Amino acid sequence: MAINYATKYSQKVDERFTLKSISKAFTNMDYEWNGVDTIKVYSIPTVAMTDYTLSGIARYGTPADLQNEVQTMLLTKDRSFSIVIDSKSNDDTQGVMSAGKALARQLDEVITPEIDTYVFAKMGAAAVANSNTATAAVTKTNAYEVFLDGQISLGNDLVPTEGRLAACSYSFYKFIKLDTSFMLASEIAMGKRVNGMVGEVDGVKLVLAPSTYLPTNCAFILAHPRATVQANKLQSFVTHKNAPGINGDLIEGRVRYDAFVLNSKKNAIYMHLVA
Repeated sequence: MAINYATKYSQKVDERFTLKSISKAFTNMDYEWNGVDTIKVYSIPTVAMTDYTLSGIARYGTPADLQNEVQTMLLTKDRSFSIVIDSKSNDDTQGVMSAGKALARQLDEVITPEIDTYVFAKMGAAAVANSNTATAAVTKTNAYEVFLDGQISLGNDLVPTEGRLAACSYSFYKFIKLDTSFMLASEIAMGKRVNGMVGEVDGVKLVLAPSTYLPTNCAFILAHPRATVQANKLQSFVTHKNAPGINGDLIEGRVRYDAFVLNSKKNAIYMHLVA
């Protein structure tokens, strides 16, 4: 006669590591999408200066009509998911397949990373379209220099120094920590190199991001959060108990979101790509 040995499954689930939202710090939510899916934003150009003349009837110069430009922000991302947890599956696994845990897992492992990746893609695309990028290999001897090139680019475009952030890959973070010119020149490094902490570079907060979150071959994105608008139009999550045709839980979720780089502030995004 065969002997059936008892088997025990732990109630502790081997959960994957997750990250909180990274992109929120790089964006603003200055615009409200309640009741609409489109917002139009005006930007008003200026007129050129001229020399004042001491004669004639147009001493201030030829009058020019004040113009305006309109940027249309149409929300496009409408995403959803559906999960079924049969009663037998939940009962026979000691409750580890509960609806609440499944929903939390979907938010942490799928929805948040998807939004972060999308936001950084939009920011990177804006930098490319605006020719505000550089492409060069990054090493431990030039990491600080290429970062300063980004600072110069934003500074020449009058982007405020206060509030700038950099989303950087772990590879770039490694190189800048090994860059001796940074360790000797940066005031933050001078104060913190003893314990190895490097949270800022010349006042710019570094935010580490997995390479999968950033555009392909991106070392870092340097930006001011006033440049990018993030829209979270809808987050709807519902758990149906014993929905028609199902004995158990049906979890359904829908998220509508988008991100837009404002036309008048697009110069506030710089991206360095590795060759």
